[in-house]
Amino acid sequence: MTEDVISKAVAAGYQFEGATLELGGLMLNATDLSDVHVKIPLAMLNRHGLVAGATGTGKTKTLQLMAEQLSAAGVPVFAADIKGDLSGLSVAGEDSDKIRARAASVGQDWKPTAFPVEFYALGGQGAGIPLRVTMSAFGPTLLSKVLGLNDTQESSLGLIFHYADKAGLPLLDLADLREVIKWLTSDEGKADLKDLGGLSAATAGVILRELIAFSDQGAETFFGEPEFETTDFLRTTSDGKGLISLVELPNLQDRPAVFSTFLMWLLADLFHDLPEVGDVDKPKLVFFFDEAHLLFKDASSAFLDAIAQTVRLIRSKGVGVFFVTQSPTDVPDDVLAQLGSRVQHQLRAHTPNDAKALKQTVNTYPTSAYPDLGQVITSLGIGEAIVTVMNEKGAPTPVAWTRLRAPESLMAAADPAAMAATVKASPLFAKYAEPVDRESAREKLAARLEAGAAKAQAEQEAAQKTTAKDPTAAKKAPTRRKAEKSVVEEVVSSTAFRQVMRTAAREIVRGVFKTGRR
Repeated sequence: MTEDVISKAVAAGYQFEGATLELGGLMLNATDLSDVHVKIPLAMLNRHGLVAGATGTGKTKTLQLMAEQLSAAGVPVFAADIKGDLSGLSVAGEDSDKIRARAASVGQDWKPTAFPVEFYALGGQGAGIPLRVTMSAFGPTLLSKVLGLNDTQESSLGLIFHYADKAGLPLLDLADLREVIKWLTSDEGKADLKDLGGLSAATAGVILRELIAFSDQGAETFFGEPEFETTDFLRTTSDGKGLISLVELPNLQDRPAVFSTFLMWLLADLFHDLPEVGDVDKPKLVFFFDEAHLLFKDASSAFLDAIAQTVRLIRSKGVGVFFVTQSPTDVPDDVLAQLGSRVQHQLRAHTPNDAKALKQTVNTYPTSAYPDLGQVITSLGIGEAIVTVMNEKGAPTPVAWTRLRAPESLMAAADPAAMAATVKASPLFAKYAEPVDRESAREKLAARLEAGAAKAQAEQEAAQKTTAKDPTAAKKAPTRRKAEKSVVEEVVSSTAFRQVMRTAAREIVRGVFKTGRR
């Protein structure tokens, strides 16, 4: 009886008028499927979403499935390729009986299909098109998150950026920032911050040490020019398909903060550059934020507020954001409350913390027709998920136990040689491949120091020339002072002077005590 109720409720709740993404078929229980299709309205994808689940439960394949259909609908996609599997989007899938059987079970007409993909790499550390950003554009708030600075140090870093901006010192890379900090703590530069509170040597030392560690993670190549224009992600092909932009992230475990904060910069930059469009029939871009827990871990309250504000406001720019992580509890409540669509893969409850996270996850769902939603979530198979989305009226749809469709592209990494050929053939490769090193803070401060040194040298040479013209000039003044001193000493030591002083002293005493002369 419960199965019939759920089937009817889901069938009614997922009837949409506009274009949709097909997610899969409704499962009545662990083995039986219905003919009800579970979908997401294309127009609601800029209301953001969450894809969550334990490792190995199929999150990446869900991301791949959604990216394929978005591209086919003419919507550009951005995603980080953590494990390299998403590169298979550029290759048609491999046909097999297993794939055909799964597709048939959810009413999918499966066809092997390749999709248009661009490959990128942070700072050129990889085979992709280099992604770079200037230090000024990155800003002190995001940099403080990467460096792990406390509130006081973050405030000081903001002061440094403010000074550089007002002083006309472009901060393009890490070297520029280091030189500005050294200048502001030097004897020549300390006075520049006198009216702004100054910069303590201890705080400057902490920031410089963290910048060195940051550089050791490979950040030197990430900061610089030409700076990537994020609007280049918003492209379609000549046949109307949305371009899928994949960022390669090698050695993520060695520099997680660099990765997560870089993605946040991309979002902030998109928000800054894109015009307001309001509600649209389909998003201008859907942004998949993988390993989202890295972004929120140990983040300051100011940083979290900035994320929440960006997510809340970027919807009006036509950009949808899907956070991909292991548990919904990885995402702060202020951000989680803004995510309209939820695709929840299996969660495990092997520890007390797991059980607590499961309970919290269940509490975030709308009222469910399942007697024990927590039990359903822990019993989900690979490629299955609990789904609820935002309907075209902005209300949540019924919670649906869903078997997800199979991706039509290759569910494995693409051939590296083919990826390299794709990169070289891209028109963006010529635009961003070669780094540019123009005059910036480092060169300007060096020129300032050289000018100061040249002035000091000129003054010293002028003094030497004066001495050379009159070698006795430097000795005359001391001799004259010595001669003058000798005259004074002779007067003071004379008998007449001492007699006059004694007489004067007696007269002063008589005046004070009113005594007459003897």
